[in-house]
Amino acid sequence: MNSSAPLQDGATAVIMHRVRGSAQTDYDEWLGEIGPVCQAAPGHLDWQIIRPVTGLTTSYTVVIRFDTPDNLRQWMNSPERKQLIEKVRPLLATDDDYTIHSGLDFLFTPKGEKTKVPVRWKQFLVTWSAIYPLSLAVPLAVVPAMRAAGLPGYRALTSLLVSGALVCLMIYVVMPHYTKLVRRWLFN
Repeated sequence: MNSSAPLQDGATAVIMHRVRGSAQTDYDEWLGEIGPVCQAAPGHLDWQIIRPVTGLTTSYTVVIRFDTPDNLRQWMNSPERKQLIEKVRPLLATDDDYTIHSGLDFLFTPKGEKTKVPVRWKQFLVTWSAIYPLSLAVPLAVVPAMRAAGLPGYRALTSLLVSGALVCLMIYVVMPHYTKLVRRWLFN
């Protein structure tokens, strides 16, 4: 386990599992087994899965949030989780890899570095300044794509797809580059 930031109000675990190419269906079934167990753990708030892009990646990213760092640690070290990790181990190309962070700190700490986390108000400004233009641009791409695909324009479906694209862009494209660009200001 890597712990790259002191934990404060709430806690997030970002779990990376690189799944063997032929085992993705079995891994999805395993997610269906571990999901309800995790969600029943004391203090569980949220569970999100970012699935691999077919033909390009084999990595799953699972983001789980708990109300307190202690509850998150309790789940991550629980006998139930350990047993389920042992069950999935043959499907993984690499070991169970995760980091624990408070809030959205993982967006501001480069992978593998043990740097200090910027103050919250700077995190807020950087995140807001990245989300605002995306929140204007992403619907301009997603809504026409939905129409072209023949999907119904239900507000809930549109919001689901727009927010999913926005989060994906923030985590994988924008924040890794943007935080490098504003690094000097962010960490001073």
